[in-house]
Amino acid sequence: MRLEKLRYDLSVCQVKDLTDVNDFLFLAKTDKELSVVCETEIAPENTINREDGWTAFRVAGSLEFSLVGILADISRCLADAGISIFAVSTYDTDYILVKKDNWDRAKSALLNAGYEITEALL
Repeated sequence: MRLEKLRYDLSVCQVKDLTDVNDFLFLAKTDKELSVVCETEIAPENTINREDGWTAFRVAGSLEFSLVGILADISRCLADAGISIFAVSTYDTDYILVKKDNWDRAKSALLNAGYEITEALL
């Protein structure tokens, strides 16, 4: 399976509202909170909580809903290497965020597990 490394630094932000949110990679809204994952350089000013220093892998291509265990396998591989993750999913695919200082270890663990890693085009 091929993973793509996103080219930009990411922040995970908890926000009060979307007033200062200009662009984002992922948006999550529940009855208890509103969160965005965005490029660090355009993170909103109105954050309640913010965690910088993330980078991400994207599972290349579209994943069918009937597929089982893809995110579990990636997270298990990284957990076995002692690397925590922040995972988000969209309709088409999964994104696995790791702290930038864990990037080299995460890449090695995934390569050793048989994953192919390429640079994302965008």
